[in-house]
Amino acid sequence: MLLYEIVNIFDEKKINYALIGGYALALHGLVRATVDVDLILSLRLNDFQLAEAALAQIGLKSRLPIRAEDVIKMRQEYIEKRNLLAWSFVDYKKPHRQVDILITHDLRKVKTEMMTVGGKKMKVITLKELLKMKLEAGRPQDLLDAENIKAKLSLERKNT
Repeated sequence: MLLYEIVNIFDEKKINYALIGGYALALHGLVRATVDVDLILSLRLNDFQLAEAALAQIGLKSRLPIRAEDVIKMRQEYIEKRNLLAWSFVDYKKPHRQVDILITHDLRKVKTEMMTVGGKKMKVITLKELLKMKLEAGRPQDLLDAENIKAKLSLERKNT
């Protein structure tokens, strides 16, 4: 499974990351269909270079002809002028294997927690942080996710 491959290689290479997006929702108990694995990293060149190399090692390549250096150097332009919010990777031999690295947020500025899935520990964005990101994104699917997160958080408050 791609998620485990990513977690294993990132742990092996000591890349600091957190899961966001659909897999993070699922780990928090809010399942929705998703294909890609969404990640957040620290906005540092070294972290992006390590991630790029690690993903290449498991057969994933950047969808765009850009490198880690380009993403870090041109990040603001990519976001503001090209509406590029994530750096996407795909396995061209198995196109269902996709990874998006969010470039709009810095891992060092979000709250995360460790979760264990299938005996494997992985860092996941907290549900409250995920809610903030979903509301900021504002796309229809994100707003639906935000409503589901709000309902879950409200239920959790009632049960404590």
